[in-house]
Amino acid sequence: MTSNSSNQIHPTAIVQEGAQLGGGCVIHAYAVIGSNCTLGDRVVVHPFAVIGGDPQDIGFKPETKTGVRIGSQTVIREHVTVNRATKPGMSTEVGDSCFLMTGCHVAHDCRIGNHVIIANAVLMGGHVHIGDRAFLGGGAVIHQFCRIGESVMIGGGARISGDVAPFCMATERNTLIGLNLVGMRRRGIKKDAFNEIKRVWHVLNEPVGNLRDIAAATLLTGEFGSTEARTFLEFYAGGKRGFARTRRGSRDEAAGVE
Repeated sequence: MTSNSSNQIHPTAIVQEGAQLGGGCVIHAYAVIGSNCTLGDRVVVHPFAVIGGDPQDIGFKPETKTGVRIGSQTVIREHVTVNRATKPGMSTEVGDSCFLMTGCHVAHDCRIGNHVIIANAVLMGGHVHIGDRAFLGGGAVIHQFCRIGESVMIGGGARISGDVAPFCMATERNTLIGLNLVGMRRRGIKKDAFNEIKRVWHVLNEPVGNLRDIAAATLLTGEFGSTEARTFLEFYAGGKRGFARTRRGSRDEAAGVE
């Protein structure tokens, strides 16, 4: 084990050979940190969490050299599992200043951004990508290969099998219910960008059609100049899944969007 002398590691914790810990980490009783795991500074891992366990992939060979990377100041609560990646030399990644609450599962090859909050019992399939400052409500289930954009809020108990665009709120089964207005205000997004995101919301949710084509055509107009609005539109060019959408008939009432 490589570690800084300022770390606090409980005698019953297991930190396997090859793990690397930054300074000021706290590893509580009965936590397990696998080999090839890298933890940044001031990471806190609570009892019975398992970081770097083998992926739940029946084709995976345990001798494959893969790992997990946890960013600085991230807190991992009790019984959280973060599985290592499946491809040689790759890592499952959790960013800086994240908060993973009790019993959530981050599967192999997931990539979690910075300042992400994942509430109790959230389940993620493999290769899920979560953008910065997203919030996933308790018991939400995210299908493999889905992308959750930055500053997204996912409601508790949601079942998400499609990509959720940045700055949106989603709940139930792949249902967008509006923009995460509170989250955007807390981020300090400027008024012009804030208004552009609202207009982009209407562009993508009013017509019936292929969202990838609508987003691409809208980008080409040059009408939206803010980084945030362009991030929203460019999101639709990627991914392997479909997209969460508003229900028919509910677009005008969606979460205070005017």
